[in-house]
Amino acid sequence: MTRRTRRAAARPDPAPEEAAGDVVAAFDGAPIFAPRGASIAAALISSGRTSWRSTRDGERRGIFCGIGVCFDCLVEVDGESGQRACMIPLRAGMDVRSATGASTPESGGEAPAGLDAAPPADTRAAGGGRA
Repeated sequence: MTRRTRRAAARPDPAPEEAAGDVVAAFDGAPIFAPRGASIAAALISSGRTSWRSTRDGERRGIFCGIGVCFDCLVEVDGESGQRACMIPLRAGMDVRSATGASTPESGGEAPAGLDAAPPADTRAAGGGRA
């Protein structure tokens, strides 16, 4: 055992709220903690949460890719929905809320405006070949 590991083993790990330099925010009204620079997703995972969003079918989602590609980790941040938890650093006082999928008639709700609207007839794709 090295001197460094002996020192670390001799000290108990501080509770998240006791760690110096931690950022404190709220997730669905409950406090969450993370070191400065950590993402919202990292703070949620370190608090024991593995999912924080539900799809329109009610399936639970959390972090998947961790690099902002898949959109599985969406949350609402300070009233702005559709934010990727893996890409946004946790800031002090931030209000993070779990996200739910869009309602559909099949799921017992109404679809958001424009979700089921057909595209205009003259819509064209760039580079789609001859018109």
